[in-house]
Amino acid sequence: MKRKALILLNLVFIISFLCAVSTVSAKINFCRKTSQAALQSCKAAAQSDYSLALGRCDNLSDPAAVKACQQQASADKKDALKTCDAQYDARQAVCQRLGGAPYDPAIDPNNFVATIDNPYFPLTPGTTFVYESQAAQGLEHNEVFVTTNTKVILGVTCIEVRDRDWINGVLTEDTRDWYAQDKAGNVWYFGENANQLADGLIVGVEGSWTGGVDGAKPGIIMKAHPAIGDFYRQEFSLGTAEDMAEVLSLTESVPASYCSSGNCLKTKETSPLEPDALENKYYALGVGNVRTVDLVTNEILDLISVTPPSP
Repeated sequence: MKRKALILLNLVFIISFLCAVSTVSAKINFCRKTSQAALQSCKAAAQSDYSLALGRCDNLSDPAAVKACQQQASADKKDALKTCDAQYDARQAVCQRLGGAPYDPAIDPNNFVATIDNPYFPLTPGTTFVYESQAAQGLEHNEVFVTTNTKVILGVTCIEVRDRDWINGVLTEDTRDWYAQDKAGNVWYFGENANQLADGLIVGVEGSWTGGVDGAKPGIIMKAHPAIGDFYRQEFSLGTAEDMAEVLSLTESVPASYCSSGNCLKTKETSPLEPDALENKYYALGVGNVRTVDLVTNEILDLISVTPPSP
């Protein structure tokens, strides 16, 4: 009898402990904690860059040049800290809308299919989308090719899409993106390998991330059944890739385009990493992205042709 009572007492203790832990966890705003951690990291990086800049200034022999160098280092640090604060505010705004739970989507490879046929984001291997814009730097020419290549990420077989960008005929970016669709029809974004180029050489890999590496997690690039007001993460690699999307309209029209009949989806896309950036994107049924409008520069990138796979 005493043994049974002891076992019962232990069970009550364990249950009480688990309930207490659950209650404490429920009260923790993990989204806010993430924002605070990113803010601390950003400020530390600003201080580190400042220290390195001062070290470079120390190796100048001209006193006037040293002073100018130090002043520039101080100005750069001030700007960097302002950016840190702006990013923090933007992340907090996201937390207010999404809540305080950790961002940890359940990725079950058995829940994904081999094809991507979401009406607003179809990706048929062999298809080429061509976009153009008259940008500030000149003519922007963008080609998006749905390859037959695949990449397994977090156990999910993803379709690889090659996205290349030219300015005035010079290749400036060459990116490989990886997507997969779940059984419900949501298209997930699993990562990208982004190469920035100059004079034919890779000069940067900014924005590159892969789901499951260094805490990076997939996001949804297009929902199966988008509804006005939907607000969601398209990607999540803290400090590297944090794009957000919000559905604004399902009946949008754009004259002389794939959206002329008023059947297009319109989104607003932002990123806490670039608090001042703001874009509208338009998606046509059966086609995909047909227009991107940069609301800061007023530049418009339009789909000018779609070439289907070769027979």
